[in-house]
Amino acid sequence: MNFKQRLLETTSTSNADAEERKKERIVDLGNGSEVVYYPKVLGYEESWKWFDYLNDQIPWTRPTIRVFGRSCLQPRDTCYVASVGLPELVYSGYQPDAYPWDDYPPLKDLLETVHKALPGSSFNSLLLNRYKGGNDYVGWHSDDEKLYGSTPEIASLSFGCEREFVFKKKPSRISQAIKSKAEEDGHVGKRLKKNSSSADQHSFTLKHGSMLVMRGFTQRDWLHSVPKRAKADAVRINLTFRLVL
Repeated sequence: MNFKQRLLETTSTSNADAEERKKERIVDLGNGSEVVYYPKVLGYEESWKWFDYLNDQIPWTRPTIRVFGRSCLQPRDTCYVASVGLPELVYSGYQPDAYPWDDYPPLKDLLETVHKALPGSSFNSLLLNRYKGGNDYVGWHSDDEKLYGSTPEIASLSFGCEREFVFKKKPSRISQAIKSKAEEDGHVGKRLKKNSSSADQHSFTLKHGSMLVMRGFTQRDWLHSVPKRAKADAVRINLTFRLVL
């Protein structure tokens, strides 16, 4: 029995699953930025079938990247899938090889699922990440590469271990200048920390089978990360669908 046949056995969802899928958390970040969290876009058992396929069949690699001018091993596994002929992705000095969708046909089924959940979306690339435990993470960053345009929509599917996904607002030029001056003077920026508003920080617990969508100017105005967590002692696999222009 192939993967698709096994998956079809688990796609009949219960009423509870159907109701859970209708729930969503919409966060208006202001100034044209928005995040939408769907707790369940795939059924529980179906999501575990996907987890097993992704964990076993994807050609994971852990590349060397450059961070703050230093070379280091990326703290998570990765793989990149994209339509043929798109501009190449480069981040932190690393250019991943792009596998064509036809190399992994089941991923096209996931792409179709995401497109149905987000009417009007049209993704053509997929960055996959695997976190083997709580010491695997992704630091503060924004997906603001030019190949995604100024207002990209990015859909993120999660499988396996629940992990915290956090946002913080990018500092304004004025606050950044004040912080730099304080550091030059040898002062810890306690005042800046006290003045930080909860409106400038948001956190989501990304569950097995969930989807988080970033829209508008989120990449321009906000940073996000998956921080280290000692209690996260199992594997998490994350798929981010993007449109390369």
